[in-house]
Amino acid sequence: MHNIEAAAELLDGVGVATPEIEDAVRRLLDAFGEDINREGLERTPNRVARMYDELLAGYRVDPHALINDALYDVPYDDMVIVRNIEFYSLCEHHMLPFLGRAHVGYCPNGKVIGLSKIPRIVDLFARRLQVQERMTSQIADFVEAAIHPCGVAVVLEGWHLCATMRGVKKAHAVMVTSALRGSFRENDSTRKEFFDHIGRETLQVSI
Repeated sequence: MHNIEAAAELLDGVGVATPEIEDAVRRLLDAFGEDINREGLERTPNRVARMYDELLAGYRVDPHALINDALYDVPYDDMVIVRNIEFYSLCEHHMLPFLGRAHVGYCPNGKVIGLSKIPRIVDLFARRLQVQERMTSQIADFVEAAIHPCGVAVVLEGWHLCATMRGVKKAHAVMVTSALRGSFRENDSTRKEFFDHIGRETLQVSI
């Protein structure tokens, strides 16, 4: 991808079916004992292939193209927070969804980033096979490298279907991960201000 519009289209667009994925889905259905030619499943391999192309679009986005025209010189050095960013990802261990919300904060050091770009950064790393811990760090590291702020803080709250549909089967367990950089790690009052702003209300998921 060579520009911000193309990068955004990949994250927002409808997936394209890949023949290799379609073939793999047909083999899975056959292994499950299904009739892959019956009416309900006839187009399932195509639909699943397009779904994965959309859900895993983060692999094909140039992260620098995503933000290259959205950095601004602004004399503002107080905290900036974008909270309650919805995300949807796939756990790399079982390829089941995990979903929730992200809170991203930073203290500018001469530059700010366009508001819409922070949710897109979250999407960029969510649209991959992930573990929540790594995704949290990747978001923080990318924001830090992109605008060199005085500090970055990222908190993710995630609800994991691999712990709900299978295994321990705990429907209401929410995983919270954080990544603190610079002033958010070093300064108690900065860190406290961030957590006060995002609040600690529990993620609510209807089941």
